[in-house]
Amino acid sequence: MKSIRLKLKQNLVNYKLPTSFQLKETYPLPPYSTVIGMVHNTCDYTEYKPMKISVQGKYHSITSEIFHSYSFSPENIEKDRLNKYFSIVGEDKKITGIYKGPVYQNLLVDVELVIHIVPEDENLVEEIFNAFKTPHEYISLGRREDLVVVDEVKIVEISEERIKDENLRIDRDYRAYVPVEIIDKKKVFVEGSVDTIQYKGTMYNLTKDYVSVNYGSTKSPKFFRKWNKVKVHYVSNIVASRRRAITIDEDRYMVFLA
Repeated sequence: MKSIRLKLKQNLVNYKLPTSFQLKETYPLPPYSTVIGMVHNTCDYTEYKPMKISVQGKYHSITSEIFHSYSFSPENIEKDRLNKYFSIVGEDKKITGIYKGPVYQNLLVDVELVIHIVPEDENLVEEIFNAFKTPHEYISLGRREDLVVVDEVKIVEISEERIKDENLRIDRDYRAYVPVEIIDKKKVFVEGSVDTIQYKGTMYNLTKDYVSVNYGSTKSPKFFRKWNKVKVHYVSNIVASRRRAITIDEDRYMVFLA
């Protein structure tokens, strides 16, 4: 099948963990939903296009910064009850208003990514390729300000092959999101790991796509996103198992589709 392979670089980036608030933590690599959002924005799609994604890459270091965050309160809050680090925009003792305060966030430094995109509709391959080749606006991945430098965009053939030796591995210092079934079926192994340890690397339950579900009534609908999530290992030192079929592209990059 055909895939679009992207080689991207970013300077300072945050792929926000949805469960982090006062300290905005980051995933080590962009989750599938973030990559799919970038593809849809770059292609100017207004409806969801199903696709599979593979993500691998590295970053040089991690740092943090502080910024002012603005939040909106739906209720009246006593000024005296506010945390001393927050202030109210307005003069009233009680207001329904805007609150600002310091927030810390983690930033990955000098990120490199190799991403494979396999749309369900193969007719979209050329369309996605052209969109990244000549984007209609600047491309971002993560926050809106997390700009992307596209080092390469290429259409490649990917296929399953049985590996005859153990020399096939991901690039040095690179890590990847590997769906649990790939490791469970021993298509790849993590060099240096202990076989008796069930969970190798760091486990993540990554968001991929969602459907809108109405938890209200017909007269008073309340729609919420119900996410489809993928369990993955975030690991390095990935080596293809001998005589096991593994997905690779024409340049022998391993591909871990989800």
